[in-house]
Amino acid sequence: MTESGRFATRRQVLAGTGALGVGIAFSGALSELFAGTAAAQDLGHDGYGPLVSDPKDLLDLPEGFRYRVLSREGDPLRSGEGKVPSNHDGMSAFAGRGGRVHLVRNHENRADGKVPVPTVEGLTYDPAGKGGCTALTLDSRNNVLSERVAIAGTAVNCAGGPTPWGTWLTCEETEDKAGTAGYAKDHGFVFEVDPVDPRRTGAVPLTAMGRFQHEAIAVDPRRGVVYETEDAFQRPFGLFYRFLPDRPLGGRGSLRAGGRLQAMRVPGVPDLSSIQDIGAEFDGIEWVDVPDPQAAQTPIRLQDFGRKGITHAQKLEGCYWGGRSVYFVSSFARSAEGSAADHFGQVWRYDPDRRRLTLVIAFGPDVGIQKPGESPDNICLAPSGGLMVCEDGEGAQHVYGVTRRGEVYAMARNRQNIGTPQEPEWGEFAGVAFSPDGDTMYVNCYRPGTTFAVTGPWRR
Repeated sequence: MTESGRFATRRQVLAGTGALGVGIAFSGALSELFAGTAAAQDLGHDGYGPLVSDPKDLLDLPEGFRYRVLSREGDPLRSGEGKVPSNHDGMSAFAGRGGRVHLVRNHENRADGKVPVPTVEGLTYDPAGKGGCTALTLDSRNNVLSERVAIAGTAVNCAGGPTPWGTWLTCEETEDKAGTAGYAKDHGFVFEVDPVDPRRTGAVPLTAMGRFQHEAIAVDPRRGVVYETEDAFQRPFGLFYRFLPDRPLGGRGSLRAGGRLQAMRVPGVPDLSSIQDIGAEFDGIEWVDVPDPQAAQTPIRLQDFGRKGITHAQKLEGCYWGGRSVYFVSSFARSAEGSAADHFGQVWRYDPDRRRLTLVIAFGPDVGIQKPGESPDNICLAPSGGLMVCEDGEGAQHVYGVTRRGEVYAMARNRQNIGTPQEPEWGEFAGVAFSPDGDTMYVNCYRPGTTFAVTGPWRR
């Protein structure tokens, strides 16, 4: 297996766009991802225009766009079950009846979480866990009709992803076992959440999908294969997985039937960070059965995958299905922390039909980045604006748009200072998602936990 030699067809360096200093190398190989998003090809590096300072110091947006705060940590839940939990993270939007929208939102609370997800009978996995999900129901004008606990007693619910049958898979980003941090049960699982009636799914871990530091998932809508990223914090870093369900595309509850968990092996590439050429392709990708998906004694990434080993990558985060491929993000890699090479963000595409892996987007100093903190995290496809990327790094935090020409523009900037006036700090963005009609972008600020609905001339 060798690299194809196809490299970047475009390189973009931003200047004067409201995102100065952010660079991107772009392979021009994302045509299938942007299929059906005609407006994406018409936007230049200015996007929807410069960001306008928000007098309320919450969220800067381009002129003509406006936001509504749907929910904020510490406020009462409309269900009366307690307070809105802290640490807003991954999220998705689902169509409801009569133009309603159902949002399911993760809360990445650890054992010391500031505002825990309230425990609710029938929806709680481990009473000692402070993470979980809440669900909001909105009317067609983004008025909040209800807000309630969707699952509780889980831990470090980071990201996840929607299923083709309209549920949310929430992922625990931890490997803590029972007896650790006061937990009564093992953690590190995926849970299914019904956005309309969470009691249909309850709080049942999908154990066959593996116990590891989950980040995000994406489901192949043709085959039912579930792809999973692992955001491991120590060497060896995380793996990219696929889960082959025994009941593919079987609907709500079908993933409980079990299946096979496999990890990706790129022949000759033990660490994805070593690949620096945008557009580099690898054929003959292999999938190796995980020896012990429950990680009873040894974390999966440390298990024996045979003489050829397995492929690792630092900071694997967002995961998204587009066209006929799955896309996944490595937020950054640092050789000082054990990676094979440095980069400041990569987006990879895996084409299951061709068994081909391609590096399609990379952020890096050779194209303008001035500090390593500007790294991509959650991603989603905007119906009329291309790819949306949440920033999780240092300094000012943005939601960036990426057009099909590889141009990057600033869509939103967080103005909420969680530091001090002398040393300001801004919380990351997470959970970017669009309403089914494409008219609203929903996005979270992690701290202080805030959920926004952004409307405006998306189809301008």
